[in-house]
Amino acid sequence: MKILLVLRSPSMRISLSGLSTLLLLTIAVSAQQRLIASPNQFAGSSGVSGSSIGFDSNDYPGDDVLPVLRRHFAFVGYWLNNPPGESHNSWLGKRETLRQNGFGFLTLANGRLESEIKKAKRSGTSPAALGAKDAAAAVAAAQREHFPDRTILFLDQEEGGRLTSDQSAYLLAWTEGVAHSGYLPGVYGSGQPVGDGPGKTITTVQDIREQVAAQHLHAIAMWVYQDACPPANGCSLQPPPLGNSGTPDITVWQYAQSPRRKEITAACGKTYAADNNCYAPDLPKLPLDLNVAGSPDPSHGR
Repeated sequence: MKILLVLRSPSMRISLSGLSTLLLLTIAVSAQQRLIASPNQFAGSSGVSGSSIGFDSNDYPGDDVLPVLRRHFAFVGYWLNNPPGESHNSWLGKRETLRQNGFGFLTLANGRLESEIKKAKRSGTSPAALGAKDAAAAVAAAQREHFPDRTILFLDQEEGGRLTSDQSAYLLAWTEGVAHSGYLPGVYGSGQPVGDGPGKTITTVQDIREQVAAQHLHAIAMWVYQDACPPANGCSLQPPPLGNSGTPDITVWQYAQSPRRKEITAACGKTYAADNNCYAPDLPKLPLDLNVAGSPDPSHGR
């Protein structure tokens, strides 16, 4: 693909034969199948203050409470496979019910812990092969749940800090596998800085972005979890601005978790319930994680 840029001045007359009256700048851009990481590819990821609030939970809350939840929340986290620590997935088959109740979606798939990746590696399955396999399973699940093309599928990366080489190989094989389907890749990862050598810190999202840029891989939408207070304000239905997360150009910020992490939420501990969980009004038995986004349908899954 070639982009022709023509710079004009009022004193210049447009002429294809007389270059003395026209300055032409032609930039040749190779047409690549891969897209360099650019968060602006994803609507709602401009980094401006978010205006939509959503929740996620390992357990489907039940059809009967959806009208109550919809009074408070614009979107929901929707698991494509078993959530962390669970032996079944109660969200499957509920997309249309949620859509009819007016919810947008955060569509996500549970990824592998480092210990699981290493176990598969010892059995002869490389981290990249495992990531590609899990990506295909996530795509197939999204299709069965009737999510439209170009829905963002987020990989749940539970472990924070700088990724190991095995974790990176798995994660990037997963995101590339999704990128080559009809869907778009995303990652749910930590935005909390941790030590990374003398006087240095790193976040998981920063590490992923650096690797994506270095390897010229497809763009990845980022759903950042950072519940430290500040910048988070705890279990509140008045979410902090999306741009305050500490990580620029993200699609979603998870600013409250259930149960809260006491070591980083002392300043906002009183916003949580006595059992350290976060609950919506009128639903005291449903622990939730809270998220803010620039779109009421962050995955574009309606």
